Amino acid sequence: MRLSVYLAGEIHTDWRDAVIAACEGLEIDWSGPVTDHAASDDCGVEIFGAEEDKFWHDRKGASLNAIRIRTGIERCDVLVVCFGEKYKQWNAAFDAGYAAALGKSIIVLQPPEHDHALKEVDAAASAVARTPEQVARALRYVTTAKL
Repeated sequence: MRLSVYLAGEIHTDWRDAVIAACEGLEIDWSGPVTDHAASDDCGVEIFGAEEDKFWHDRKGASLNAIRIRTGIERCDVLVVCFGEKYKQWNAAFDAGYAAALGKSIIVLQPPEHDHALKEVDAAASAVARTPEQVARALRYVTTAKL
């Protein structure tokens, strides 16, 4: 079975690389947000012009990034969303909610200390993993029907 998997969530660790490497040989098409933090933050003003007010600077970038994010989530079969230990990740929760509203399958990757804060996100998910390796094993099972 071939899957399209969108990797949403925090961009400060290498969890995406770990999942992709552990899924070597599987028929998976990967997509995700722009993970170059500076490019993601500054794309709007770089393309459409500078803003004096930081709110509008951020808004231009977020609006442009939303095109990629929405399209990726709409086209995917499975959304994997990672909530890391650093920073508040409201965007990741938004991505999970959007995927849930579209009826997408969701795998959440989170540390145990986030369980209470993410209980609603977890309730909408098909699976909750603790490590990138567990995500990869779940995707391997879904695509091959083998443990």
